[in-house]
Amino acid sequence: MSDLSTRTDRAVAAAVAAGRTIGVTSTEPKVLHDVFSVVVHLAPEPVVVRVPVVLPSSLQSDLAAQAVRQSDELAVVSWLASNGHPVVPPAHGEPVQLDGFSMTLWQLVDVPEGEPDYVKNVGLTPSLHAALRDYPGSLPFLSPLGGYIPDSLGLLEKQPELIGAEDLARARAEWEVVAPVLTSHDAFTAAFPEVTVQPIHGDSPPFNLIGERFSDFEDATLGPVEWDLTLVGPDLGAVYDAAAVELGLRPLDERVLRVLDVARMLQVVSCLALVPQLPMLADGLQQPLAAWRAMPQLTAV
Repeated sequence: MSDLSTRTDRAVAAAVAAGRTIGVTSTEPKVLHDVFSVVVHLAPEPVVVRVPVVLPSSLQSDLAAQAVRQSDELAVVSWLASNGHPVVPPAHGEPVQLDGFSMTLWQLVDVPEGEPDYVKNVGLTPSLHAALRDYPGSLPFLSPLGGYIPDSLGLLEKQPELIGAEDLARARAEWEVVAPVLTSHDAFTAAFPEVTVQPIHGDSPPFNLIGERFSDFEDATLGPVEWDLTLVGPDLGAVYDAAAVELGLRPLDERVLRVLDVARMLQVVSCLALVPQLPMLADGLQQPLAAWRAMPQLTAV
């Protein structure tokens, strides 16, 4: 049995055990997804467990740090659900830690057949942003960036088989440009005083909808709404703007989008450091990496 298969089997066993801690017994667990997390349906019960298995080096063995992020996610989603906003609701309000995993439990929802309608999904995203403006909890500023990118670039420097020297040099140079304004709330506000900051999904809400329910708030954070719309392109950006203006929200700021598009691509580059944990990434990242190389290099904010 391969190491990856063993990891998946351990994750499934931990998910079943996590279910038992909240009174859910699964006799036929089913793996729904197995990439960065192993997502397990505790069949026949309507509960799904998300078990993160591919993590940045800073989180791999730090269950307490994983739990902090997961607690933020659960708090945000629980608040949205309690206020009637369409999300995939938690099945349990706290992370469950067993067998070296920190897991979250969710209610099972129906997955619509067919391909997602991303135009529609982008048009729904301003409603999420409008709701999140009132979220009363505290969140860190742009937490998906922070130490993750510089730590990953440091690891890649020691693994030249994963990235070429030219690519690594460009990534480091672009990070030096964007880091000062994306790792400090005060610095961001000083650089972009006209751009509001609020609680946001933190990943890409249009690509994290199940039907019309928003899901996967693992990267919930404080930041500009542009971080949720990186790399969607001008056509979908116009769809967002039209829906946002109808709700009394501001349209996307092109200057901020340009900076955040680069930061999102630096996340992609940083994912190369995860290849030893998930070898399939090596091939899967080639297309986005080619797109990054084709972008003009950012030399100033």
